[in-house]
Amino acid sequence: MRIAVVGLGVQGRKRCAVAGGQVAATVDPVAPGADHSSIFKVPLDSFDAACVCVPDQEKFPVLRYLLTNSKHVLVEKPLLAERAEIQELIQLTKSNGVACYTAYNHRFEPHILRLKQILDKKTLGPIYLARFFYGNGTARDVRNSPWRDAGLGVMADLGSHLLDISLFLFGTREVSAEVWSVNCFENKAPDHVLFGLEGRPTLEMEATLLSWRNTFTLDVYGELGSAHVNCLCKWGPSILTVRQRVFPSGRPEETVETIEQPDLTWKAEHDHFLALCRGGGTNLENDLWIQARLRQLAASAGLS
Repeated sequence: MRIAVVGLGVQGRKRCAVAGGQVAATVDPVAPGADHSSIFKVPLDSFDAACVCVPDQEKFPVLRYLLTNSKHVLVEKPLLAERAEIQELIQLTKSNGVACYTAYNHRFEPHILRLKQILDKKTLGPIYLARFFYGNGTARDVRNSPWRDAGLGVMADLGSHLLDISLFLFGTREVSAEVWSVNCFENKAPDHVLFGLEGRPTLEMEATLLSWRNTFTLDVYGELGSAHVNCLCKWGPSILTVRQRVFPSGRPEETVETIEQPDLTWKAEHDHFLALCRGGGTNLENDLWIQARLRQLAASAGLS
């Protein structure tokens, strides 16, 4: 598989590292050493697939061009396009028999995968509540990047990850997302947001660029017990604690699994994308759901 990497920012460099010898061309208008300044200048017969790592507002025309020309595409999250635009991309993917995949690498986090198995086995019983926190300390980096410090800010950046993880764990639900608190402490765009989705399970989510030590936690509470993920492998060690409820009350029995290893999610996601290329297909339906929730959040926060 010959891959063109479009955009050589942080994500593009990660994609290059993972793809290794499969990289046939690099594209960036300003990055030193890029092979081309525009994907539209790359000979179409020189690559089979592309990793699109460009600013949000540039994604749709690039994706449309690539899919129209029967190229497989991995695009960095979030895909902030209009509903009709996403549907057009889905149709192009199907009509040309190619793959179009929006990258959400946290689905490949070992303890997220393990939690998915636990939920599928219904070990915790009916789930009442899931509480997510995702924070890093990149507020100043974002503020220094005009295209990043715009729009929905952390709501779209880290918040889209939380929405996708909830989609992976609990499936789609046609309930509204609502912002409970949104702040622009240091940045023009929101750098802290607290939001959620009502129903069963109730989902409580917090995302911030003002967590000076990078932090990820996920707590799931059910009738028969609870499960708790503390930390992603890239910040390690990552800990999964599963607790078995004692009736009518009391200290639960618990098991603890700890993983300390490099971040393997990028490689796992790359392999998943290559497998998708072999058979064709897309996960863009997920983007329709995530985009709808983000639009609800924007309206709730007065940002639409």
